[in-house]
Amino acid sequence: MHNMSASQDQYISSLKKIKQVEEDVQKDIDSYKSKIEDQIIQLESELEKAIASAKAEGEKLVDSNVEKATKQANAETQKTIEEAKTKSKDITSQITAQKAQDIVKILLKGVE
Repeated sequence: MHNMSASQDQYISSLKKIKQVEEDVQKDIDSYKSKIEDQIIQLESELEKAIASAKAEGEKLVDSNVEKATKQANAETQKTIEEAKTKSKDITSQITAQKAQDIVKILLKGVE
C-alpha cells in the first residue's frame, strides 16, 4: 500500500511538472505572440509612412514635370510667334519691294 501511495505521489508530481511546463510554454508563446503583434503594428505604421512619403514625392514629381512642360511649351510657343512675326515682316518687305519695283517700271514706261 505504501508503494502504491508513493507511486501516486510520483504520478501527481509528474503531472504537476507537466502542467508547469505547459504553463511556462504558454507564457512564452503568449509573450512571443505579443512581440510579433507589436512588430506587425510597427511595420504597418512604417509602411503607411513610406506610402505617404512615396505619394508625396510622386505628386511633387508630377507637379514639377507639369510645370517644366508648361514652361517649355510656353517657350516654344513664344519662339514660334517670334519666328512668325519675323517671317511676316520679311514677306511684307518683299511684297513692298516688289510693288516699288513695279511702280518704278510703270513710271519709267510713262517716261519713255
